[in-house]
Amino acid sequence: MLLKEVLGDKGDIRRYGTAYVPMDETLTRTVVDVSGRPFLSFNAEISREKVGSFDTELCEEFFRGVVMNAGLTVHMDLIRGGNAHHEIESLFKSFARALREAMQPGDGRLASTKGLLA
Repeated sequence: MLLKEVLGDKGDIRRYGTAYVPMDETLTRTVVDVSGRPFLSFNAEISREKVGSFDTELCEEFFRGVVMNAGLTVHMDLIRGGNAHHEIESLFKSFARALREAMQPGDGRLASTKGLLA
């Protein structure tokens, strides 16, 4: 997967990223750990089953595929919702922002008690 290739040996990165994204009535939080150990906690009940022709349960499946293939630990929480379009958009934007933060150059110290990331 491209994301896993981009992460490479994870070198000097921050490793952790957090993002809160508000979209009108909706608020989402995503926390990312570029750990090499894939895990997804997806706590988001989308308020509708479909947005247009898009089946909203595919959101969780998309993120699960990314997490498992890239070796990320990700916790996603839809804190408040109301409009299904905003809920989905907020999930994607918070994931992207948290991942971007985690991939930023670090301070030269690896954030692991074991001394390396898988």
